[in-house]
Amino acid sequence: MDAALDTLPRPVTDTRLPPGPKLPSLVQVAQFIHDRLGVLERCAERYGEFFTLRFPWETLVFTWNPEAVKQVFGGDPAIYFAGQGNNILRPFLGDSSVLLLDGAEHLRQRRLLLPPFHGERMRAYADVIRDVTLAEIDRWPRGRAFPIHPAMQEITLEVIMRAVFGMESGDRHDSLRAKLKQLLDEGARSILVFLPFLQFDLGGLTPYARFKRQMAAVDRLLFDEIAERRANGNGAGRSDILSMMLQAVDEDGKPMTPQELRDELLTLLVAGHETSATSLAWVFYYLLSDRQALERAQDELRRAVGEEAPSAAHLPELRYVDAVIKETARLRPIIVFVARALQQPVDLCGHRLPAGVTVAPCIYLTQRRADLYPEPERFRPERFLDGKQMPYEYFPFGGGVRRCLGMAFAQYEMKVVLASVLSRCSLALPPDSDVRPVRRAITLAPSDGTRVVVS
Repeated sequence: MDAALDTLPRPVTDTRLPPGPKLPSLVQVAQFIHDRLGVLERCAERYGEFFTLRFPWETLVFTWNPEAVKQVFGGDPAIYFAGQGNNILRPFLGDSSVLLLDGAEHLRQRRLLLPPFHGERMRAYADVIRDVTLAEIDRWPRGRAFPIHPAMQEITLEVIMRAVFGMESGDRHDSLRAKLKQLLDEGARSILVFLPFLQFDLGGLTPYARFKRQMAAVDRLLFDEIAERRANGNGAGRSDILSMMLQAVDEDGKPMTPQELRDELLTLLVAGHETSATSLAWVFYYLLSDRQALERAQDELRRAVGEEAPSAAHLPELRYVDAVIKETARLRPIIVFVARALQQPVDLCGHRLPAGVTVAPCIYLTQRRADLYPEPERFRPERFLDGKQMPYEYFPFGGGVRRCLGMAFAQYEMKVVLASVLSRCSLALPPDSDVRPVRRAITLAPSDGTRVVVS
């Protein structure tokens, strides 16, 4: 536990920080865990575009000022450390995850991971995503309400199994899939496994101890798969992301180690499973809540696809479907802020911030600014047809050199899933639908899983 705390930035007591709540740090973190959107909204209303929250392990200066966000994203990565701000995920992702690295190590890992996510590669996964989606739709009940969020989790996990891990049906596929699902459910169920000061064992009785056992079981299967691929030509001739990662080498000709491969596979799992599934659950909620938007998306799909199942060739024509996904991400970003731990003092729009502080550009508040998005609470996909949003005004995938590597894959996947569902069946929200955001680990999901009825 002490070692885990040593990797985190220390609380800052500098009184020149922007104003914020005066409550004890333990109370502040408890309130934030319980109601993070309420805390952010109240602080924004009371303190303005800069405010400070103090947690037991770090001090965060939140901002939703676009100029400040631009400065942070465009700042020197040697000053604005992003990996340090993600330390809470270290027990899950491991020390070599691109999300947790900074400096030269981060750049090396990022370069090694870039090739599988080039635009040309995305089209190769369209059929896999579509086929997985159509198979899941066939299992849906007709005429009665069911939550679509778990269905989206089934789709995104199977897409990862096939497109990322390169594993089709079989004993190894089924075993790894079951253990990954168990691990993800444990992490989503208990926020305690992510809090450094609560990561202790107590003879194997704590949530963290249970989480570690599940992680060890997943690791055994992943390392076995990596070793087998290494022994059989590093997956030469295969198109899945793991095989391309096995073949990638850095500027010195060195490939990723088994531990690095494992850590990046878990990073892609965390970044591409729960986040995409939850985003899709919100997409269906907002689209089914707006008859005009739904009809426009269906009309566009009929013109582009006709009676066919959607394929890569159809996707460039689905501009309104794409706008629906982007507008949903504006209203309901799955991660509400990003973090940069300052390695030296900086001046941020008139605020002198000391080293050790974590600057937190707030996605949720920035993307609901009325001066950037008139009627900010309203679902209006047309916003993303009218013009291009600046990367410091709209950043659901983060920004700067730390923007999510899997952004293109996630947006592509959601577009294929949404088009496949709309082309296959008609959905409606039940009359008693009452959806609100609730915490699911570090994300915010729809409270009832977005219950829908298939007709």
